[in-house]
Amino acid sequence: MFRRFAPLFAVLLVLTGCATRPSEDSAAPPETEGAFPVTVAAPGAPPVTLDKQPQRIVSLSPSATETLFALGAGPQVVAVDSASDYPAQAPRTQLSGLSPDPEAIAAYRPDLVVVYADTTGLADALARTGTKTLVMPDAKTLEDAYTQFEVLGKATGHQAEGESLARQTRDDIDKIVSDTPKRSQTYYWELDQTFYSVTSATFIGQVLTRFGLTNIADGTDPNASGGYPQLSAERILQSDPDLIFLADSKCCGQNAQTVAARPGWNTLTAVQHGHVIALDDDIASRWSPRIVELVRAVADAVAKTGA
Repeated sequence: MFRRFAPLFAVLLVLTGCATRPSEDSAAPPETEGAFPVTVAAPGAPPVTLDKQPQRIVSLSPSATETLFALGAGPQVVAVDSASDYPAQAPRTQLSGLSPDPEAIAAYRPDLVVVYADTTGLADALARTGTKTLVMPDAKTLEDAYTQFEVLGKATGHQAEGESLARQTRDDIDKIVSDTPKRSQTYYWELDQTFYSVTSATFIGQVLTRFGLTNIADGTDPNASGGYPQLSAERILQSDPDLIFLADSKCCGQNAQTVAARPGWNTLTAVQHGHVIALDDDIASRWSPRIVELVRAVADAVAKTGA
């Protein structure tokens, strides 16, 4: 999730779900296309060699979970972490992607575990049980996301589907952007109510830059604070953004009405013109194929500024 990019004290979206027990009799799906062994690696991650098509996959990354199911690899997934709430048929458990427990993961007898980061030596611990770990880091660009679709496709025996998904997602986004009138507008992207934001140096910032929008969080250095600065209410009011995107609507109940009720915010151009957009937190924080939905939401908001 993109919110993971923010400092640890940023608001975390807590998702709950029913635990799923390890299945001892899960029927392995028939092998699909793809020659094994294969060696795969996501941008910025170590390579992994898979001797055969994985039949018992554990995903500890919501973005990877969404991608696996979009590829058609869902039948191979035996467990996902507690934050992987999409699609509905994903076998959600109490496994944690933030603090993974090798013993709890091993109970699902996986032959492949997909994570977004490995800072605890998880890959080494699982390797002792013969399990491979594939790291899918936070995507820094749209191209990184497309590459991850292809990597997951190749790793799971769905290479053609991975390439097709990457191509279709790229084409859909390119078309949405090209069909949207470019406007000289400024925007504020809200991660939480303490005014943590993103700059144009982040994945989200780069997506919005494609629409010609100017980010009020950039300041003199978009890379400052790792691209996730904490703004002040005064700075936001002084910048008077044309658009406000709320990535804290589900977690924190923020919407156009709550924003307008903040001291002085009813004077903002975005508030007065009805350009406060409450986004689905999950879609706004993952680099899955649902990026297209995020891009479409931004395009709709930009188009309405000229109405």
